Amino acid sequence: MNKAELIATIADSADVTKVVAAKALDSVLAHMGDALEKGERVIVSGFGSFRVVERAEQQGRNPQTGTAISLPAHNVVKFKPGKILSEKVKIS
Repeated sequence: MNKAELIATIADSADVTKVVAAKALDSVLAHMGDALEKGERVIVSGFGSFRVVERAEQQGRNPQTGTAISLPAHNVVKFKPGKILSEKVKIS
C-alpha cells in the first residue's frame, strides 16, 4: 500500500474527501517526525512504537573498489511492532 492508497482508504472509512484525508495523514506524519526529531518516542497503541537511536561509527567497504571507508555515527529510526500488529502478520 502506498500513500495514495492509504489516503483513499482513510477517506472511504471515515466518509471524508481525499483532500481532508490527505491533510489529516500529512499532519499526523509531520507531528510524528517533529516528536522523533526532539528525541521523543512515538507510541501508537496496537500498532507499534518509533524511537531514534544513535548508530556508532562503523567501518564499511566501497563495493566498487573494495577499499575500507569510515561510516560516521548517525541517528536512525527504529520501529517495534505492537502486539496487535504482530499477531495480524504472524505466520501460523
